[in-house]
Amino acid sequence: MKDYHEFLESKKIAVTPSGFEPTSGNTKLFDWQNDIVRWALVKGRACIFADCGLGKTAMQLQWAQQVSEHTGKPVLILAPLAVAQQTKREGEKFDVPVKVCRTQRDVTSGVNVTNYEMVEHFTAETFSGVVLDESSILKDYSSKTRQLLTDMFQDTPYKLCCTATPAPNDYKELGTHAHFCNIMTQTEMLSTFFCHDGGNTSQWRLKGHAEAKFFEWVAGWACCLTSPADLGYDGTKFNLPELRIHEVVTESDALIDSDGQMMLVAKATQDLQERRQARRSSLTDRVTAAAEIANGTDEQVLVWCDLNDESSALTEAIDDAIEVRGSQGAEYKEAAMNGFTTGKNRVLVSKPSIAGWGMNWQQCSKMIFVGLSDSFEAYYQAVRRCWRFGQKKPVDVYIVISDAEGCVKENIERKQQDAERMTSELVRFTKNILAADLHHTVRMSEGYYALERMEIPEWLLKISA
Repeated sequence: MKDYHEFLESKKIAVTPSGFEPTSGNTKLFDWQNDIVRWALVKGRACIFADCGLGKTAMQLQWAQQVSEHTGKPVLILAPLAVAQQTKREGEKFDVPVKVCRTQRDVTSGVNVTNYEMVEHFTAETFSGVVLDESSILKDYSSKTRQLLTDMFQDTPYKLCCTATPAPNDYKELGTHAHFCNIMTQTEMLSTFFCHDGGNTSQWRLKGHAEAKFFEWVAGWACCLTSPADLGYDGTKFNLPELRIHEVVTESDALIDSDGQMMLVAKATQDLQERRQARRSSLTDRVTAAAEIANGTDEQVLVWCDLNDESSALTEAIDDAIEVRGSQGAEYKEAAMNGFTTGKNRVLVSKPSIAGWGMNWQQCSKMIFVGLSDSFEAYYQAVRRCWRFGQKKPVDVYIVISDAEGCVKENIERKQQDAERMTSELVRFTKNILAADLHHTVRMSEGYYALERMEIPEWLLKISA
């Protein structure tokens, strides 16, 4: 029997901790946040997959400060555009000094932060730890950014990745996080836990018999939660306000189909070319509808678009609108986005790919999507800039879309269901393992609870007397 149990233990894929036990926590953090930070420090290389508004920035700041103090070397936080200044402000709230850096020359001891766009201006060997804020930037295995970050920080002793959307499309996207953290390469993960369906689709699926082992392995290096309640903590303060979706459909004029023929009655577009044609054909109507909504309120409004022509037209049509687009300089974009944060700018027009990551805009409760792309992750992240824990008002999301683009919305809704199911499964399979670790306990058996009051026998009382 002993040999059999040893055999079972040998089949487990363990993640060996490489970190240290912190000496103290941060009194301004919640107890569960301090426990997650402690867990990540002990692991040494870990990921926090927490929903928007659960304080990932506060946790990564505390983690970075502890690593810097433990090693005596600086730590670098990499963040999306304009998030660096926000991280500095968060550091002031939690008593963690943060230096915003543009190049290696700006680096000081302690915690340093810069934008992903500036990473090539830094020397990785300088830092004992690195934090990837909004680390879903890693999810695309073929991207140059993922390869650059993975190679650059290959030998960095301490690593932390933080995002709400680690795998919005497929479990196998978790492999890029594991690879970055030196847990297991993408190839090793696929061969261990997945099988290939074959054929021309090149689809990988989780092996049925390996499902439990896969999630046990993930729980060894990733903390997944949508609420503190997922891990056995009090989650009453983390209830989201109402999210109100308003669909505004504009009627399409006659369109040109893929064969160059005019369609008197608009049909739902199918391929990318048809969708783009439909979006351009309905641009004026959609911009007019969006401008009517934004100009009809004195409140702050976020306006999301997908095309440069949409961005320009919206900025011209909406009162007090400030445009943030890719061709602008980084300093201008940061200033415009931070101006929206402080209330200086009433309306911000941008694309989710530019401004939809990392920013905390709970002061705003209205946003407009002037059309949709096929990316659920971009849509989700954009919505969660405002609809997040800490938001005090119901959030109104207006989706202004052409009647020929219905399939895009349906595609987003399908991807949303898939992503929610994956997140739910990640939490469900890993929470028990993580909860035991976070609470410093390992539950090997059920607890004993007496049903009747125990009385001491009279003979024992006489002996003791």
